[in-house]
Amino acid sequence: MEPISLPDALASFTERWSPRIVTTVNDYDVRVAKVEGEHVWHVHDHTDEFFLVLDGELHIALRERDGERTVVLPRGSVFTVPRGTEHKPYAPAPAAILVLEPTGTLTVGDRHDEVPEHVDATTGHALA
Repeated sequence: MEPISLPDALASFTERWSPRIVTTVNDYDVRVAKVEGEHVWHVHDHTDEFFLVLDGELHIALRERDGERTVVLPRGSVFTVPRGTEHKPYAPAPAAILVLEPTGTLTVGDRHDEVPEHVDATTGHALA
């Protein structure tokens, strides 16, 4: 039970779209990830997904009842994707994010398109 430096945590790995678990809060993982390019369209049927942009900019495309839209999150912004909402994160340049999800939540959700090679379908990795 020691403080964790988010910059140090992010410096400990190079992979994109491959989150590291920095701590847990009750039954939730706090994950950090380096991101760039497109993720995959996916849905979390039973949980919301919280994003905090630590560095850079993150775009999240959403498929909602009224059609598609994209939210743009600059550094320091937060956004929650409601459960059951199909979404696809995208980073136009290297960025860093913090995600809060229930422990065991798969990064590609419960339903998803084909997972590209550069996206890690994982429940998160421990910090080295």
